[in-house]
Amino acid sequence: MKVKIKKVHPDAVIPKYAKDGDAGLDLTAVAIEQSSANLTYKTGLAVEIPEGYVGLLFPRSSVYKTGQTLTNCVGVIDSGYRGEVMLKFTLSPYGKNYEVGDRVGQLLIMPYPQVEFEEVEELSSTDRGSGGYGSTGS
Repeated sequence: MKVKIKKVHPDAVIPKYAKDGDAGLDLTAVAIEQSSANLTYKTGLAVEIPEGYVGLLFPRSSVYKTGQTLTNCVGVIDSGYRGEVMLKFTLSPYGKNYEVGDRVGQLLIMPYPQVEFEEVEELSSTDRGSGGYGSTGS
């Protein structure tokens, strides 16, 4: 699948897969903005997600080394968005943050269904029923 991408910063790095079979494309920071509680990593890239698809932004597994967390857990890039791709992380309590040039996140592009809800009086029964958190065991 081909996806259009535009560099909005001269140092932007076109995302690529680190290894064959990887799901996420690595995103590299080209600039960092800091507020009192967050760091925003700018990628210098804008993408044209095809209609019927969504771009999902996740932290890389190396995030554990920093103590940072992605503020919205998973970022969503809708197909109509044409702005710069950015990832906002909490400041690390350990003072270990990503730097410009580091791979700071990963992008997955996935299809999604368009759903239409049908309001009903009853739902079908299952073995689990309405059991929630922890209801299927430890």
